[in-house]
Amino acid sequence: MIEEFLAQHVTDVEEAVRKAAAAEIMPRFRQLAAHEIDQKTGPHDLVTDADRKAEEYLTGALTALLPGSVVVGEEAVHANPATYEAIRGDAPVWIVDPVDGTRQFVHGDPGFCTLVALALDGVVHASWTFAPAREEFATAVRGRGAVVDGTPLRSGSPAPGSELRVATSHPDYTTEEQKRALLGLRTEGVRPRPCGSAGLEYLAVARGELDATAFSWEAAWDHAAGLLLVEEAGGAHLTLAREPFRVTGGNTLPFTAARDAATAGRVVDLLARGV
Repeated sequence: MIEEFLAQHVTDVEEAVRKAAAAEIMPRFRQLAAHEIDQKTGPHDLVTDADRKAEEYLTGALTALLPGSVVVGEEAVHANPATYEAIRGDAPVWIVDPVDGTRQFVHGDPGFCTLVALALDGVVHASWTFAPAREEFATAVRGRGAVVDGTPLRSGSPAPGSELRVATSHPDYTTEEQKRALLGLRTEGVRPRPCGSAGLEYLAVARGELDATAFSWEAAWDHAAGLLLVEEAGGAHLTLAREPFRVTGGNTLPFTAARDAATAGRVVDLLARGV
């Protein structure tokens, strides 16, 4: 069912994502009024009218494209956490982050994107990553590779002996144990930095511009699209338990996505050393 759908509709999903951004996100970029911005769990966890309206648009458009499918979107789950359980159900599920990097969006920084992934039975089959302010669109289909603006993505491998560039979780989103794990990256030969939009960090790994990520939270809308992008570009992902990350949850955190399997193993070794 999913394979047949993707054989015909990958570009239709791309069009829906582009239309959502054109209608609900970009008209508000650098135009937000104070009443259009709210906090969710704290000052680093923002939501705007663009997030809400774009998710509503995508929910209607995506379920119309694939009848019988359901949507797990960041804003709907915030309003009703029980809706997250659909990610573990039997129906095809669209995993949606309407504005990944809302903090950047609010501050007028172009480093944000819209993330959509299509999963079934815990397996992500396709993903769409759109950075509208940068006019970049990346797509991945399981077993068919990944492209950005039509150009194939190849993550490659870090140069031997080079310093590893790693984007890491913001300290606000880490437990004390996870903080200790991330401290394992503060060693010679590694250059950690705080992450921006998770979706754009994954795109940077898929492009070979960033060597790895080290993230400490599980929300599927932040990771599903980017993890498939990295996989299809030749990269790998591992949790602290040395298992691939599962979008259905229950992962041992932190976890990494990296340009190749060797780099993923090296990052996990360093994280384990810090625990």
